[in-house]
Amino acid sequence: MAGSLYDPSRAPVAYGRRAVPQLFEELQQPEAARRLRALASLCDLLRDPERIYCTVSGGFLDQLKILLKDEDSIVRAKNCELLHLLTAHRIGRQALLSSSFLPHLSELMDDSSSSCRRNVQRVLNRLTLMPAGAEALLTLVPKLMLKLTEEVEEEEEVQVLLLSTLSSCSCQDPLPALASDGVSILRHKLSNSSTDIRREATAALMALSVCEDGMRQVCEEEVLPVLVNLLRDNDVEVQANAAGVIMYAAIIKEGKQQCLDLDVIPILLSLVSPDDEEEKDMERKKALVMYSLRALTALAEAPQGRCFLLEQLPLLVRRSEAAEEDQDIRNNAQNAVRVVTWTPCNTGDLRPPAYSCLPTSA
Repeated sequence: MAGSLYDPSRAPVAYGRRAVPQLFEELQQPEAARRLRALASLCDLLRDPERIYCTVSGGFLDQLKILLKDEDSIVRAKNCELLHLLTAHRIGRQALLSSSFLPHLSELMDDSSSSCRRNVQRVLNRLTLMPAGAEALLTLVPKLMLKLTEEVEEEEEVQVLLLSTLSSCSCQDPLPALASDGVSILRHKLSNSSTDIRREATAALMALSVCEDGMRQVCEEEVLPVLVNLLRDNDVEVQANAAGVIMYAAIIKEGKQQCLDLDVIPILLSLVSPDDEEEKDMERKKALVMYSLRALTALAEAPQGRCFLLEQLPLLVRRSEAAEEDQDIRNNAQNAVRVVTWTPCNTGDLRPPAYSCLPTSA
């Protein structure tokens, strides 16, 4: 006789529309083993978007909320895995936000099970894929920051998820993270040996640098020397994010002076110099080139920076005039040339072209 298809780790699944309701009935059983088997089967089913719709529209989310407080740590972890599958689709993310899951998920960030903590961070990170989700999570930013400072560091994946979530939240509003000592905390992550952690930490730091308070804290916390070193990182995204923070910091007087003292202009010029590798991989390098051009433009507002860049003007002109150049890069190069070559006019205008409002994206 052929081998049995029965899997003891999963609950039997009813046919058709009865499948999801029947498994949620199993979740009400007192035996943890039965609840686990039902959750395992539900995880299989919820890879299908139609089953996610059935779960949300059938009013079953309250049962999942109850299971977040289950006494069995394995059940809690598996339940969070199920929520992660639900949040793979917009309807699931909206349902979790409207069903007040955040307070319960917040409690599980300190769960004794590392698997549960990891799955919670996966759920929170997926919720930030929607602006409404990132905004809702702003109340959790202080706790997310605290998780990054714990003495016993979480595994790399959890740190990456935490940083990514903080970045998305800070894009909505950087003030909660800035008020939670965010710049100082992120500074310590910039030197991590993990490329993924450096990438997410620099992205989060750039999100904090869009406001004046963030620019000021970047200068006060001596973050710029670390960022200048990251301009030579092996990862293009790390380089781009570091250039983005420098771009914002250079808007204010303190940032300009620190960047000039760190002799960052030659490094930025090397990053905007066209090469064969850039032509092959323009999509990945575009942000790096644009942020570097904008940083150079901000530094050209200082007399010392303008004098240096006047000697390198042919490079900027070449990028601003090349017909084959990307239009966005050409526009940024043209703006850089205008600021570098600016001279006071007869009207008594003693200030270079205004450059206080930098775009937040490439």
